[in-house]
Amino acid sequence: MPSLNLGNQPPKTPLDAAEAWAATAARAGEYVLFFDFDGTLAPVDDDPTAVQPAPRVLAALAAIAPVVQRVAIVSARPVEFLREHFDGLAGIDLYGLYGLEHSHSGGETVTEPAALPWVPTMVELADLARAELPPGTLVEYKRLSVALHYRTAPHLAEAVESWGRAQADRLGLRVQVGRMVLEIKPPVDRDKGMVIDEAIRSAGGAWYFGDDVSDIKAFAALRARAAADPDFVGVCVAVANPETGQEVASAADLTIDSPAALGDFLTDAAARLR
Repeated sequence: MPSLNLGNQPPKTPLDAAEAWAATAARAGEYVLFFDFDGTLAPVDDDPTAVQPAPRVLAALAAIAPVVQRVAIVSARPVEFLREHFDGLAGIDLYGLYGLEHSHSGGETVTEPAALPWVPTMVELADLARAELPPGTLVEYKRLSVALHYRTAPHLAEAVESWGRAQADRLGLRVQVGRMVLEIKPPVDRDKGMVIDEAIRSAGGAWYFGDDVSDIKAFAALRARAAADPDFVGVCVAVANPETGQEVASAADLTIDSPAALGDFLTDAAARLR
């Protein structure tokens, strides 16, 4: 297994990957495994609606979920999108839209109440984006946010981001920058770091796998818990990419080459946990 690539904030007890999984196996019922979706469990695609989990990912998660305390997907995608891809797996928690929505173990989707009044604004914003942004921009409406993708037209980055930031300022919204995308969302205090902070309060350890700048807040939540609790083991894993990979890897303990490589890594991990 690859050795840990210690970043700027090393864990309290540095381990290589094999040792980290051994520590997890020894207390598996106390561990939570968190995964971002796009770019982590699934390769990024020009068409966001066509994205599918990488090979071996679903089988590995199905094997891991019954052994650990929890497995959770924490994504910018809506819960319903995640449900379509993971509904066949038992015991998987889904956090959508950076935590504005969640569903535990196949249960109903619960929406952050403070975000609901912003749904009409997002509808209007998506319509305006489709009317005003240049061809090549892909506008993704997510009910509680609007993502402006320019992956197929990278020369539009400045125009798209300038338009999005101006609209966010006009409407009192917030922006989240990602891999060839700018997302506009409600002014509600909810992000991946807050999700992780809450979800690990009863955990003895956790892993977080991510690829984008929004995942750095999740890494920070594991670091903070480890700093406060010497018995807690937190492992931060970055999935390499040419856009935000360096920034995310510098904050992580371990770098995995790709979503496909992560599928192999988790398959090996499932065998170790058994």
